[in-house]
Amino acid sequence: MAESFRREDEVEEEDEIDDTEYKSSKDAVLFAIEVSRSMLMPRSTSGSKNTSTETPSRAALKCAYHLMQQRIISNPHDMIGVLLFGTEASKFYDEDENSRGGLSYPHCYLFTDLNVPAAEDVKQLRELAEDDDKAEEILIPSKDPVSMANVLFCANQIFTSRASNFLSRRLFVVTDNDNPHGDDRSMRSAATVRAKDLYDLGVTIELFPISRLDRQFDRSKFYDDIIYKTSTVDPEEAPQTNTQTPSAGVDGISLLNSLLSSINSKSVPRRALFSNMPLEIGPGFKISVTGYIMFKRQEPARSCFVWVGGEKPQIAKGTTTQIMDDTARAVEKWEIRKAYKFGGEQVSFTPEEQKALRNFGEPVIRIIGFKPISALPFWASIKPPTFIYPSEETYVGSTRVFSALHRKLLTDKKMALVWFIARKNAAPVVAAMLPGAEKLDEDNVQKLPPGMWLLPLPFADDIRPNPETNLVVASESLIDRMRTIVEQLQLPKAQYAPHKYPNPSLQWHYRILQALALDEDLPEKPEDKMIPKYKQIDKRVGGCVIAWGEELEEQDRNLFSRNSKTSTIAKRPAKAQRLDDDSNEGTPASKKIKMERDGHEVDEVAIGKCYESGTLSKLTVPILKNFLTSQHLPTTGKKADLVERVEEFYDRKG
Repeated sequence: MAESFRREDEVEEEDEIDDTEYKSSKDAVLFAIEVSRSMLMPRSTSGSKNTSTETPSRAALKCAYHLMQQRIISNPHDMIGVLLFGTEASKFYDEDENSRGGLSYPHCYLFTDLNVPAAEDVKQLRELAEDDDKAEEILIPSKDPVSMANVLFCANQIFTSRASNFLSRRLFVVTDNDNPHGDDRSMRSAATVRAKDLYDLGVTIELFPISRLDRQFDRSKFYDDIIYKTSTVDPEEAPQTNTQTPSAGVDGISLLNSLLSSINSKSVPRRALFSNMPLEIGPGFKISVTGYIMFKRQEPARSCFVWVGGEKPQIAKGTTTQIMDDTARAVEKWEIRKAYKFGGEQVSFTPEEQKALRNFGEPVIRIIGFKPISALPFWASIKPPTFIYPSEETYVGSTRVFSALHRKLLTDKKMALVWFIARKNAAPVVAAMLPGAEKLDEDNVQKLPPGMWLLPLPFADDIRPNPETNLVVASESLIDRMRTIVEQLQLPKAQYAPHKYPNPSLQWHYRILQALALDEDLPEKPEDKMIPKYKQIDKRVGGCVIAWGEELEEQDRNLFSRNSKTSTIAKRPAKAQRLDDDSNEGTPASKKIKMERDGHEVDEVAIGKCYESGTLSKLTVPILKNFLTSQHLPTTGKKADLVERVEEFYDRKG
């Protein structure tokens, strides 16, 4: 969000960024939203009790507004623009509010130019989406039909002039007109040529069709010639999954939610962790693959500091200087050397030597063997897996070989053990390469594409033995009652959707930044969707939980009463008296109390007095173990564990 306070004098500095980093880390998105009479009509469900005045065009504008809010924080270097087509007014401008080379695009209104969004851009878009007076001035549909070739050519000029060196460029087309030109072949041909020009330029066109109440949106009439099914524009982009589009007969709120969900699924491409890495199947036999991090913890990213002490928040530029402790002289970079302690001395290395120490070879995925998937224990997962997909750039035919290996591993239920170096100077790991099948939901929509997963395996030093625990097995009645509780609390269709439960602390961080940037009131409390629905839980299983707890308490009382009856009273009270006699100093604790070797004859009275006086630690380990055995308690662990277990026994008994 802090990057939204962009000053005009900083634009030239951004253009000097390294081209490789610039291309791989930035994305340009242009919304093309149709303004027509049908798009301005409210879409309320027939027979619905809740009436809504939400129109598809306003819902699309709100989607662009929400996406701009998200991207301005999570991806502050991305560009977003809004182009309205089918409007009565026409507007196409640059930063100087002048026409670009005298070009004119009838019925195309560039509301927000393609640029890094500033706070004022977000405010204007929000005003257009929510203010009726503002919308009535701009959202006026044209009387003449709009040319899609003209719209695509306008988008071409915007991408060429504003994001010429962006590798990822996307055009989101939101419309409900599935056949804008009817039977006019010349207009259809011109639009097809302009779409081909966009794809040749490297722009991906995404269609978000909105079906009308009277008929479904038919892509085959026009947009199958415009929207390509697959795109290889961005080689670093992860394989795309299919998404659903808004359907007919939905109200405004549902239309907004479905459209926003569909746009979010395609808004940010997953960037490659590594590209064109060799996958060595055998000596001299290599193919190229690209890896992606599909699952990663999202954390607040701070790219700069914002000073809020003035009239308006401003970006603070920080400088760091290292100085000498004694003379306060600034230390130059060439004077700094890194050293390590070894044998009580400082051993320094040059930067070249440090690089050589961390060099384990070139990045590679080398197969060293195959194992059954059943041989992989469940506890071997120590890090998130990496998804790999074939790439044809380095080795032609990699897709065919990768597909054959993938099918073979799936059929035989085997995995490959690989030597994996993710990048230069990275520590090598031994990983399991698991085949992943394509996953579809109930609507036959792809959730995960087919591919391979690299799961890092732990080394011997990472494995620790589990502590020995003697668990008490619950009774069958308790298990049956708990089974009923678990069945009643299962999610619908037994599926957990992580995207429906955002990180509350991260969203609170973003909400504060948004309020500071847009001059909004600071929120009072965060919205946490992870808070359990207590009323619904109590309604479903409240009585079952109470009954389960009562039965557990009853069985616990019966267990301890049975244990106390089986224990016998000590037969040597005289020895127990000697144990409490403080005058017998120097007498070993093992001689102050006598117990039988079989553990059944115990002096519970004497040990109880030791518990009251706090002298349990003076007893020997055999005595403590015999006592715990007589009470049917575990006897594993060190002496401190045994003493603690005896103390817990008397605490519960008291």
